[in-house]
Amino acid sequence: MPRYAMGDTTLSTLTRQTSTNSDDLGSLVRQLAAAAEPIQQDFQGAGRMAFDEFKAHTDEIANGLNAALRSVLAGVGGQDSAFAQGVAEQHDQTHALMASANFDAARFSGISGRTAV
Repeated sequence: MPRYAMGDTTLSTLTRQTSTNSDDLGSLVRQLAAAAEPIQQDFQGAGRMAFDEFKAHTDEIANGLNAALRSVLAGVGGQDSAFAQGVAEQHDQTHALMASANFDAARFSGISGRTAV
């Protein structure tokens, strides 16, 4: 079973990188439609109808993709907050437990480094 190591900045880094990509996604869809315009007259029949449909809804498709990616980012942001809160709670609980621990009782002061012969 694979193990995944996740640092405390992993989700915020992922959110930041994905946010940058989401800005590019809509523009890429629009660039695709614009790049296909020179060959538009070569399409015939069902291919032409599909292209015209895509071109007519390019903005709608681009906006829908951007909205979906923003929703994903909101979910990742929520996970990041929950993860950070869990790390903070773990830190606080660990320090509270350490403060109440009796470390003196765990010392082996009665045992010397010499062995009996």
